[in-house]
Amino acid sequence: MYQHIVLAADGSENALRAAKHAVELAKLGNAKIEIILVADFKKAKYEVLHAESNEALDYERRQKVRPVEELLLAEHVPYEVKILHGEPGPTIVEYVNNQKADLVVIGSRGLNSLQEMVLGSVSHKVVKRVKVPVLVVK
Repeated sequence: MYQHIVLAADGSENALRAAKHAVELAKLGNAKIEIILVADFKKAKYEVLHAESNEALDYERRQKVRPVEELLLAEHVPYEVKILHGEPGPTIVEYVNNQKADLVVIGSRGLNSLQEMVLGSVSHKVVKRVKVPVLVVK
């Protein structure tokens, strides 16, 4: 079935729910999960100014995906973590379209229809532009 699943994670409850679905799919086909976290440029300036060092900044970012990592470890699913930089939607799309991924799993932020129409959501941008199947978990 799926061999390479990309899981977009941001430290939210929705991302953890998405991870649970990714684990179940990975177990069906003995797939590897690639967790990607996008360090948003809009927030990065604040993070850099308030971090003690680059190592501390990397540690803080990695902590956002720690619950997902713990889930994957507990379920014995092979994984790897990549931290990308940029605006989340386009960065995820570009990364996935340049990989040999079979599936993207992403949590829905739960915007109402007006907010999504005006702002757009990361999951909506990914679904519209990525070239592989996408599972959006609510």
